Formats: sequence, structure tokens, C-alpha cells
Amino acid sequence: MKVALLGNPNTGKSSIFNLLTGLRQQVGNFPGVTVEKKSGFFMDGKERIDIIDFPGTYSLTPRSIDEAVVSSVLRDKTSKDYPDQIIAVVDASRLENNLFLFTQLYDFQLPMVLVLNMWDLAKKQGISIDLKALELEFPDISIVTTTARVGLGKERITEALKKPKPRSGRVFTPQEGEQNDEKTEKSNRQSAIKRKEKISALIASAQTTNKKADRKLLDRFFVHPVSGYLFFLFVLLVMFQSIFSFATYPMELIEGAFGFLAQWSSHSMPTGVLNDLICQGIIPGIGGVLIFVPQIALLFFFIGILEETGYLSRVVFIMDRIMRPLGLNGKSVVPLMSSLACAIPGVMSARTIGDWKERLITILIAPLMSCSARIPVYTLLIALVIPEGYIFGFINIQGFVLFGLYLLGIIGALLTAFVLKLLIKNKSKGFMLLELPNLKPPRWGNVIYSVLEKVKVFLLDVGKIIVAISILLWFLASYGPGTKMEDAKNNSMQSQEFIDASNNAKASIKSAAGLENSYIGHLGKFIEPVIKPLGYDWKIGISLLTSFAAREVFVGSLSTIYAVQADGDNSKSLLQSMKNEKRPDGTPTYTLASGMSLMVFYVFAMQCMSTLAVVKRETQSWKWPIFQLVFMGVMAYVFSWLTYLALV
Repeated sequence: MKVALLGNPNTGKSSIFNLLTGLRQQVGNFPGVTVEKKSGFFMDGKERIDIIDFPGTYSLTPRSIDEAVVSSVLRDKTSKDYPDQIIAVVDASRLENNLFLFTQLYDFQLPMVLVLNMWDLAKKQGISIDLKALELEFPDISIVTTTARVGLGKERITEALKKPKPRSGRVFTPQEGEQNDEKTEKSNRQSAIKRKEKISALIASAQTTNKKADRKLLDRFFVHPVSGYLFFLFVLLVMFQSIFSFATYPMELIEGAFGFLAQWSSHSMPTGVLNDLICQGIIPGIGGVLIFVPQIALLFFFIGILEETGYLSRVVFIMDRIMRPLGLNGKSVVPLMSSLACAIPGVMSARTIGDWKERLITILIAPLMSCSARIPVYTLLIALVIPEGYIFGFINIQGFVLFGLYLLGIIGALLTAFVLKLLIKNKSKGFMLLELPNLKPPRWGNVIYSVLEKVKVFLLDVGKIIVAISILLWFLASYGPGTKMEDAKNNSMQSQEFIDASNNAKASIKSAAGLENSYIGHLGKFIEPVIKPLGYDWKIGISLLTSFAAREVFVGSLSTIYAVQADGDNSKSLLQSMKNEKRPDGTPTYTLASGMSLMVFYVFAMQCMSTLAVVKRETQSWKWPIFQLVFMGVMAYVFSWLTYLALV
């Protein structure tokens, strides 16, 4: 059995999906579009029931790509996603608003279960719903109540699915058309007036409210023109302080485990090419990224809480005041906040913005938000050049710098949006329609599912790239043209520095000379004149090039390069190796100036080919991703150069 899960945004649809499917979930796209499709299943005895969680939508008359996908699947019986049954989820505390979509779904004549979710919130607000009145109006479907947030109602839903009522052929009101031509648009408006009138009459007979509606004190605080913004900044500061502080211990454990693994593998395996590949290439490359999983998981955890509680919608509301003069609207906040995790879903979620100009500007600036892929770069460089300590005795300095980098990305995105508003012309004027969900405690199961899903995707997608690039880098760093590497090693052994050095230092001097004359050394030396004004050497340059595949590859690339340079001595962590790195004149490579310059570079640079590919798909043109690559590259170079000059 294939079941479609449908409903308005913020109705608890995700809670019901997680309640039914648990961890048996996967994420993909609907065919031919970049709209995300979550699917899962559960077993009812020996029968498997597949659930497709469709995007949240307000209507089946398409106004966005999300709504078009839902509408097209339900109107096409040949679609592989066409359902056998529908679960329509409505928020019982906002029944009248939610019934518009439900009645449209009802008219499709598919077997159906109406789920009145958030039943506890409705009672708490003094709302009484007469189920018998609803059953009289819709006698040929099943109606159940749930409070999915705390896990109540699963059995009622599964029982209703097992015993679907046969549809009688009756409709609530004639169905609206799919196309938006002028004639159909007029007909759709007339049908929607009729539909809303019938819903209002139904609500009058089926729902009573015992308490007088009152605006909550918390909402007055969250959406206030002063306290709302201050609290949002406070939330961001707490998030990044926590990410930097709480992840320290698991990161140290992971770093120690991979260091031990590299040393154990080096001593356990026969010396040779395979030993070098595994111990100097693959293990350091993968370990250099896995070490940052705790911080990435914490970021997803906090974003999940903001979404679950309903606070994120309040942020959308207050930010509309700021976004509007910049050529955006409050709905742009969701893609931009999503881009703090990853720009790819952020760019894709911009499809909910109806106005083309506002959507395009949102897509173009989304990668300027510091995504989770930047965390490995930021935290490595912060630990390298920013001293430990506290401001006012409780604000972690390193965490504060991390917060500052995220804030810099946000400011850069907003200023860029203002410039793009002046450059991109559009005749139509955008608007924002938003319904604030009720504030509620988070359902921790939903948050954990979200974290596990995002980390899994992060590891699987990035892991393939890391392994491939680590192997390639190891080869380029271990071999060179002709006899240049061997000649360089032999020449280094004649130097006075080598003669006076200890045995361990002699091995490092010899391998460093070989690395400089390897294939990767020649490539690095070729690009070094371009990046030297920014304070970077050729090894950093190589990592900048490889990290175009994915930003976090920067760390894995440095891990591989320094592991080859150490020639099997894996006792030093990447951080120690970078602290010991010297320029030809003997000065440290990584100083406050070069470190901050690198951080600023990664704030602004478009170092993600996957994001560019998604931008191309969303805009249906190569013009905009190329434009995005160029303007972000120029911003990165100019601002990192100015940062280096200011601090050198």
C-alpha cells in the first residue's frame, strides 16, 4: 500500500511521519525536479505500508514548485508516486484554516484518513470540535485524533489505514483547476470563495471556543521590533558558543582514535606503497573530516529545536521588516537559515518564494551563509590562531570569533542582496503570506531523526569525495616528474640544517624537500604568486583548489599533505603540524593575519561545485551560477586581502 502524507506547513506532519516510520526513512527528489521527497515504511503484520511525506502546502492550485508537485502527482494516476490512500493532517487548534487544503484533497475521491493533530493544544486553548458533526459532513472517510508530538495516535491511524471506507463519489465543492491561465484563474477564485463559505458554515456547527483568544506574552516578546531582534542574536550567540564548547571532548576522542589507528596501521602492515596510501592518505583524510561531526550534529540539533518549537516562524515574521528594503521578504529567512546547515537545501527551499526576483536574489546569496561544511575550516583555524580564554569571565573567545564569522556571512549576504536588488529588474511586486504556528515544546524524536538524517547524508556524500581526493592527493604528493624528488631529497641531506638535526627532524627535512618537488608541489608553486598577497603558501593553495569539490575537503587535504611530509610519523595532530609549519624565511606560516585571512576567504568564497549545480537546476540557466561563482570569488579575494593587510 502506498500512502500520501499531506497537510499545511506546521501541522505536525513530520511528527506523524516519524511516528509511523521511525528510522526506516530515506530522502530523495521527485522525478525531474529538485523538490525533496521523504519516504519511509512500516510493517502491519506481513504487509508493508509505504509513506510518502509530501511538501507542506496550503492549496492544490499551484503558486509554487512545491504545490505544483503535489497537485501534479494527485492528478496523474500514472505517476509512480500516485497514492492508494491519503493521510490528511490538520492542526486541530487551527481547523478552519487547515480545512481548505483538506477539502480539496477530499474531492479527489481517494480513500482517506483525516488526522486532527495537536488535539492537546486545541483543548488547552478551549477549542471543542464535534467529531460527529465532521463525520456527518464526511461520512465516507475515517477521522482520528492524535497528539503526535508526544507519540499518541499511531494505532488509530494504522487501524484506519487497514480498514479504508469506500468513497461515495460525493464532493465538498467543485475542484479548482491546475493551470493558471486567465480563464482558469477566474474560475479558481470563484470556486475558492464558495469553498471558504462552506468551510465557515461547517466550523460554525462543528467547533466552539470556550476561551477568549489572547496574544501570548512570549509572542509579544519574540516579535517585538526591539526585543525580537536582540533575542534572535542571543539565540545565535548561544548556538555557536555551545557548538564550540560542548563538542571539544568528543572531538578529542575522535582525533586520538584516528591518530592511534594511523600509527597502529603503519606498524602492523608491511612497509611499502599500500602502507603509505592507507596511513598517509586515506586515514588522515577521513579522520580530518570525521573529527568535526560533533559540531555539525550540534548545529543541526539547534536548528531542529528552532523549527520544532515554532520559533523559526517568528524569526521569519520579524525579519520581513529588514528583508523587504533589500529586495527579499521574510520567507527568505527559511532558505537562509537552512543554508546554515547546507546551501543545497537552502537554495531548493527558496522555491516557496512566489516572486521571481526575490527568489533569485535569495538563491544567489544563500551560499554566503556559513554552512556546516565551513565548520571544520573555521574551528581548525580558530584553534590555530585564536588564543583560548574568556571575555567577561564567561564568553568563550574562540566561540565568539566563530559567532563573528557567521555574523559576517549574514551581513555580507544582506548587503549583497541590496546590490542585487538594484541590478536585477522585475515588474511584479512580491508579498508574504505567513501563519504563525503555536509555540510548543520540541518533540525530541523529530530533532534526533533530523540530526541523524543530516549527518548520515553529510558523511556519505562527503565521505566519497574525501576518500577519492585523499588518494589523488597522496599520489600527487608522493610522486614527481623524473628524478626531481629524489634529487631534492639528496640535496637536502647535504645541508648544514640536516647535518645538525635530530633523527626525527632529518626525516622531516628530507620528506619536506621531496614534497616540494612532487607533482602537487609543482602545482602549488605555480599558483602561489596569486595567493601570496593573501598570506598563503603553496600548500594552502593546493587545499583551496581541492576544497572546491566541498569546503570541508580543505582539512582533509591538509591532513594528507602534512602526513606525507611527516613521512609516516603520525604522532603529531594536524593542529600541531600546522603550528610547526614555517615559511622559507623561518617565520610561522599560520599567524593571526594569515589565519583570519583564510577564515574570511571561506566566509565569502563559493567553494562548492554541488551548490553551483543545484543553482543551475533551480534557475534553468548557467548564467546565474557563473555569475555567483565570479562575484563570490571576487568578494573572497578582496576581503581576505584587506584582512591580511590590516593584521600583518
